[in-house]
Amino acid sequence: MANEDAELEHDLLSDEARERLRIIARTALGDSLRSVTYFTHTDYEQVYLRSDLERDADLSAFIGAEWQSFQLTQDAYEGSELGEYDYTIRAFSNGYLLRVTTDREGVFLTTDGLTMTDVESCAAALEETLEHWREGNLGEIEDDE
Repeated sequence: MANEDAELEHDLLSDEARERLRIIARTALGDSLRSVTYFTHTDYEQVYLRSDLERDADLSAFIGAEWQSFQLTQDAYEGSELGEYDYTIRAFSNGYLLRVTTDREGVFLTTDGLTMTDVESCAAALEETLEHWREGNLGEIEDDE
């Protein structure tokens, strides 16, 4: 199993919330999971980084780009026949980024490989978790899982 890297900063989330995000991502994506980052408009916390990766990514730039992209997507597609925005997938030469965002917070994760089944499963679980947290239950893990 990949290392959760004890040196990562832990400020925004409770231990239970961090573990919830790790469980969702690892269950859906397995060993291909590279990283998991939770973010708000003003801050972020990387909650998982696979042990074979360097901690040199400029996450603040990623967060800024993801918020800007989320807002542009919301504005551009609002009321379209496509329906409501669910999540974003970005493909790169060395992997993929999956972003699930609400108007208040979001999670992006990076991975070596993806299938649409993995993406849909992971995105749905992340969306449900963010909604649960929005209702004031930050970090609580539901017993029915």
